[in-house]
Amino acid sequence: MERHRPDEAAVRDALKEETAEVEEASAEDAVTDEDAGEQPEPATDAEPVPEEDELAVAQRERAEYLDLAKRTQADFENYRKRAAKDMAAAGARARVGLIRELLPTVDNLERALATAPEGDPLLDGVKLVLMDLQGLLARAGVETIEPQGETFDPNVHEALTTRQEEGVEAGVVLDVVEKGYRGSDQVIRPARVVVAA
Repeated sequence: MERHRPDEAAVRDALKEETAEVEEASAEDAVTDEDAGEQPEPATDAEPVPEEDELAVAQRERAEYLDLAKRTQADFENYRKRAAKDMAAAGARARVGLIRELLPTVDNLERALATAPEGDPLLDGVKLVLMDLQGLLARAGVETIEPQGETFDPNVHEALTTRQEEGVEAGVVLDVVEKGYRGSDQVIRPARVVVAA
């Protein structure tokens, strides 16, 4: 089966006629624009945006992913530091709570030693237990607060009462009713005192 081929000469003639008609129409439009006082708009050659080559795209994506990885790593590092700090603070609070629970026992042992009669067979045992507890507190960084004769400080002392005392300035601690204790950075228990009025 043979395909019908168009006559080449006829096709060329038809194209020439169409081209001539388009040029005439353009010329008429140009004359009309000039008559109207309008300047013809310059033809804008739309330059095609050059496509990025694969290497540039890969490098840009690599830079974005690297930046994301660095930010994620920094966020995780900040989280890790914050969690470690929170755990240390929780441990310190727990330690202080335990020390507060032990302090009445230390006070009771000191009272027992102060009131026990000499020659009591339990006296040596009570002394050993008290020394162990005091050593434990010292290893934990706990110091006693015994402010007798010092000026009253509401941050470290708790005034139970006031008393007039001759020859003593007002605001001076006269007696310590109960010793206070402090850690490295805070007061665990304030000293309970009698203050001169």
